[in-house]
Amino acid sequence: MKRDKIIYYIATGLLTVIMLFSVSMYFFKHEAISQAFMSFGYPTYLIYPYAILKLLGIVAIWTPSFKVLKEWAYAGFFYAFILAFFAHYMVGDGQQGTAVVALVALITSYIFYKRISK
Repeated sequence: MKRDKIIYYIATGLLTVIMLFSVSMYFFKHEAISQAFMSFGYPTYLIYPYAILKLLGIVAIWTPSFKVLKEWAYAGFFYAFILAFFAHYMVGDGQQGTAVVALVALITSYIFYKRISK
């Protein structure tokens, strides 16, 4: 059980670091992110709401009492990472590696969350 908790906290911590880096880029490097969103064909007005949703998702994942919201946050991040991977792949900017790392951390975090919450 202790091993499962350690793996859960490492994976969730890595996921949190990736999300916080992403959110900080959205807020502090807005011009670069705007260019990236335009190259993907996404509207730039989604940048700030998306950053806030990422923060709320991390809060939901770390808060033990938000069981239903935690499931929704995991699902939302799963779809976001899949879409991010394909968006980067289709544009050909070579940035899809972060989406893969985030997806692996997310799946590991979810599996071990389920193990330790039994």
